[in-house]
Amino acid sequence: MAPNPPSLPLFLLPPPTVLLPSVVLALGVTRPDNAVLISALHRQTLASPGDRLVGCVTLVNATQSEGAAPSDSAATDGLTDSDSDKQIVKHGLSTIHHFGCLARVVRIERGPTGQLQVVLEGLSRFRITSLVSAEPYYTANVSHFIDAPLDATDIPTYTLVAQLKRLARDLITFLKSSSSSSSSPSSSSQPPLAATLPTNPRAIRRLESVVNHSSFQDSGKLADLLVFTLDVPVEQKIALLAIEPTKERLAKAVELLSQQINMFKISQSINTSVDTNLNKKQRDFLLRQQLKAIRQELGDKDAEANEDEDIEELTKKLESANLPAEAEKVVTRELKRLKRMQPTQAEYQVCRTYLETLSEVPWSTATDDKIDGAMIRAAKEQLDHDHYGLDQVKRRLIEYLAVIRLKSRGQDKSVIEKAPILLLVGPPGVGKTSLAKSVATALGRKFARISLGGVRDEAEIRGHRRTYVGAMPGLIVQAYRKAGVINPVILLDEIDKLGENSVHGDPSAAMLEVLDPEQNNSFVDHYINIPIDLSKTLFIATANSLETISAPLLDRMETIELSGYTYLEKKHIAQQYLIPKQIVANGLEPGQVTITDDALLKIATCYTREAGVRHLEREIASVCRGKAVEFASLYEDEIEHDDIKGKYEAVVTEPEIEKYLGMEKFENEIANRENRPGVVTGLAYMGSGNGGLLFIEASKYYSGSSGGGGLQLTGNLGAVIKESAMLSLTWVRAHGFELQLVDSRTENPLAGFDVHMHAPAGAIPKDGPSAGVAMTVALVSLLTMKAVPADLAMTGEMTLRGQVLPVGGIKEKVLAAHRAGIRKILLPARNRKDVEHEMPANVKEEIVFVYLFSIWDALAEIWPETVRPVAIVESRL
Repeated sequence: MAPNPPSLPLFLLPPPTVLLPSVVLALGVTRPDNAVLISALHRQTLASPGDRLVGCVTLVNATQSEGAAPSDSAATDGLTDSDSDKQIVKHGLSTIHHFGCLARVVRIERGPTGQLQVVLEGLSRFRITSLVSAEPYYTANVSHFIDAPLDATDIPTYTLVAQLKRLARDLITFLKSSSSSSSSPSSSSQPPLAATLPTNPRAIRRLESVVNHSSFQDSGKLADLLVFTLDVPVEQKIALLAIEPTKERLAKAVELLSQQINMFKISQSINTSVDTNLNKKQRDFLLRQQLKAIRQELGDKDAEANEDEDIEELTKKLESANLPAEAEKVVTRELKRLKRMQPTQAEYQVCRTYLETLSEVPWSTATDDKIDGAMIRAAKEQLDHDHYGLDQVKRRLIEYLAVIRLKSRGQDKSVIEKAPILLLVGPPGVGKTSLAKSVATALGRKFARISLGGVRDEAEIRGHRRTYVGAMPGLIVQAYRKAGVINPVILLDEIDKLGENSVHGDPSAAMLEVLDPEQNNSFVDHYINIPIDLSKTLFIATANSLETISAPLLDRMETIELSGYTYLEKKHIAQQYLIPKQIVANGLEPGQVTITDDALLKIATCYTREAGVRHLEREIASVCRGKAVEFASLYEDEIEHDDIKGKYEAVVTEPEIEKYLGMEKFENEIANRENRPGVVTGLAYMGSGNGGLLFIEASKYYSGSSGGGGLQLTGNLGAVIKESAMLSLTWVRAHGFELQLVDSRTENPLAGFDVHMHAPAGAIPKDGPSAGVAMTVALVSLLTMKAVPADLAMTGEMTLRGQVLPVGGIKEKVLAAHRAGIRKILLPARNRKDVEHEMPANVKEEIVFVYLFSIWDALAEIWPETVRPVAIVESRL
């Protein structure tokens, strides 16, 4: 063989081809520089016969196209000894590995297609020291590796050689079994072989012969041949090419052979396991084919195709839902599960329903608020158009909109965080629900309503877990699905009627996270099980009373109280909203029913006794139905429309109300009361936002020899109001001399008499401290035989020293007194703020308010001739 030349022409091998010593390789010549090189070698052989030697090196990446010539744009040598760890050489557009294999060109020929082919035989290793030239082909100076003979007496070396041959025989055994299995069409237990492994029996026998006849000194060449046969990455083959000591190459070859054979064994084990389940899969496939045939016979030919189309449509919906990162992971996992399942499986429908729910939740879809310069004015007009009065709640809503307007300057108008949680408290029929709708209209947002009345299960708020049969999301998530956006206005109706703690959990506690602006940006529904942002939603809750709402839940909401309407407000509401609405609802046209102000006032006073206007609307509907009967009866007589106008009277006056509504349902309580001693009109809070009158009647009777001063109470009174009666009696007996009931401080003003106090109606339970002033005045009136005016009412709690303390429900009590015809009210002085800030203007104009510091102020107001004791005169400074 010719000596190893220091300079070699380079034949560039396309990746992942690597030529190792003792390997014979046939390649097609595609690169122009390689073609020039082969042609030059061919001419050289014709001129002077001899070995045609080339250096075969592998390209790292071929950015240069196969048909392009080498470029001289970077003609400098590209060898970087300092980067020897990378083991690459860069030159122009070509990047080649640092190490290569000296090869002899065995044969040069033309293929059937005319392409030039060359057969190369690997001889020895070399390392590039420098590039000589790039034209017309690459030439480099190289340093050759000379294999030293192996030491047969070295036990580690001997062991490596023996291990290499054992692994080689195992590889050949596996190749034989794979080759025989692949030739049988009925067997599929073996995995497909890699492209580099020999697959035909002749090549396997040739490899077996080389293994069996290789000598101890040829072990290095055998290692190169076996590694070239394996399906290992090109980097590992280059690493083996760079190893100079034969012993180290043997160790590397043993390592790679062991890895490859272990992979074959694992793959074979997996395929064997697959074969054991093949019968079951074939059976399932047969049954599915039979089911498909049955469906076709039944006319449901497209069931399976429709199912695939539904899954594809669901996938598109989920992709367009703009899911958050966490939700996207869950959806990807569940979609894979769904596609692996058959529609007949029980879990299939559960998984599909869950994905459909996720696709319908508006994760990021939002409506743009009407945030512009005219927003505040438009909101005021909208609220005034929809509701009469309710100035306090309107003012608070306008404040909220104004804050949104200012915070949106220079920001994204669609992002408004931490919206307030408003709680509208008031009696039924005052417009709490319709206010929420007006706010949604003013903001340009979607509106959704959740009815919480009667909700007893925590799962109805947080949703059911998917492990339960029939699981579904909670009311909150369902409201978002209905609204279709993430920032709607949600009305939580009747939150005071939410169920309390029970065996099914505490729904009120479940609402805490929903209504907490600091937590609801990551609300987790048990069914969805993915955090949902509720912070962009404007929650408006309604309630009739605060007593049944838990303290933690009430703390999370901003309370706005809506009291009842006055008669003037009811008249305006009826004219602007109720009458036009009922005219259309009863088949009439605008202008065909007109109810006078006096008639409306009579309906409100004599046929309704409520804080709201719901019952008033029913009575107006009755009047409209009566007019509809009159109008329709004229059609039955076949009278022309022009004549109907002359015969039909659209105006309803006060005397006609009784014709449509029957006898009066309520009488004026004040008008029926006589001005007699011992009878006083008090004020009471009736619950659900309603106030009313509480009459106190006192009478004395002869007690005989018992000494007098006893007290008897009737009228279904509670413990607190009974204590107020006892306190009033004690105060009157203690101040009998100051009240001029007796001539001496030691005398008993009730000597020989007992007192009976009654509060009609007896069937209605009554309790509370606010009747203390009225009971005391009733006793004084009874004992002094002075009557209290019928149009005067009073409320307030009294102490044993005669001080008057404030009470609650002032607005409701005053409105009830105004509806009943009261024209003067005695109130505790510390309730003055309730009158000034909450009372309608017309009520303050029509009623005289007198504020009391002590019970003597009440007596002096009722009977000016009352002499106030000097000792109890209090400073007003």
